[in-house]
Amino acid sequence: MGKDYYAILGVSRDADQDAIKKAYRKSALRWHPDKNQDRQKEAEEKFKEVAEAYDVLSDLQKKEIYDKYGEEGLKGTPPQTEPGATNNPFQGGDAPSGFSYQFRRDPNDVFAQFFKDSFERSSSWDGETPFDFGGLFGPGVGGMGGGGMGGMGSMGARSGGDGGRGQKRPIMFDLNCSLEDLYNGTVRKMKVKRTSKVLKRDPEVVLEVHVKPGWKAGTKVTFPKEGDELPDGDAQDICFVIREKKHELYTREGSNLLHHRKIPLVDALAGGDAIRLQHLERDEKGYKVLSVKVADMVTPSYVKVCKGKGMPSSQAPNQKGDLVITFDIVYPKGGLSENAKQELKNLIPRE
Repeated sequence: MGKDYYAILGVSRDADQDAIKKAYRKSALRWHPDKNQDRQKEAEEKFKEVAEAYDVLSDLQKKEIYDKYGEEGLKGTPPQTEPGATNNPFQGGDAPSGFSYQFRRDPNDVFAQFFKDSFERSSSWDGETPFDFGGLFGPGVGGMGGGGMGGMGSMGARSGGDGGRGQKRPIMFDLNCSLEDLYNGTVRKMKVKRTSKVLKRDPEVVLEVHVKPGWKAGTKVTFPKEGDELPDGDAQDICFVIREKKHELYTREGSNLLHHRKIPLVDALAGGDAIRLQHLERDEKGYKVLSVKVADMVTPSYVKVCKGKGMPSSQAPNQKGDLVITFDIVYPKGGLSENAKQELKNLIPRE
């Protein structure tokens, strides 16, 4: 029997590409050698196995051949069959259409490329404005305001849905939160203006949104019947949708934090000072600073995983994801002198 790549990643055979990516992220982080110092050999084998499974299932051509013929067909080797069996679809071990696959990539390279791509995707949009609510609700809708704890924002409530009056659909507003807010939790006070004809209530109300540590973009907080009065005497609900502000140091992927770092070539080869990062966690003294020591030589495929330094879980705040640091190596501007080049040739082995 060949390898079951779906089982290795822990997904069903009908999993789509998003599910395959999520499964790889989870499995690769679970078995990354940085997180398994006490069982390095096992972790390295599992890490490679997970990388191979992802390399196949994330490529539509490889995946199609694998789904039809299994690992043996993908790699152009005859499948193991019982004596006397005649259901071998391959003659002489030839892969379909001459296709032959071997996993030769460095699993660290697969891992690094995956998270570099994730960082670029997450950094390419501004989480504050994923779409225009003005076009959805029409003119006159107040915008979000306010800051962190104790800050006050204000907005005018209007009928939501298709823009017509008398609709029971909730009035929805963006609530833009920083990663710091989503890591530590915060309270946002929002002043809402609403219309009333029959209902006896104030024309304004202050709503407190208690943002819990670990909440993700898209989380909704609903305040029943705090919006405009409807013709039938009922009132609309108000719903705040958590939006994540773009951060200058980190991007978020699930419960993990991603950080991309540029380092000079000399530090990549010989090591340098520890990387110091202002973390999202704060206490009474302010934000904590992480000191990350990189003892290994930094190659383009090198990734540093800091266990438990990611985002908290909203269900279990004491459980945290990981901080994943990827690197770009910056080469000296203007090149090197001839003497420096010769010294490097003498010092750095070619193998």
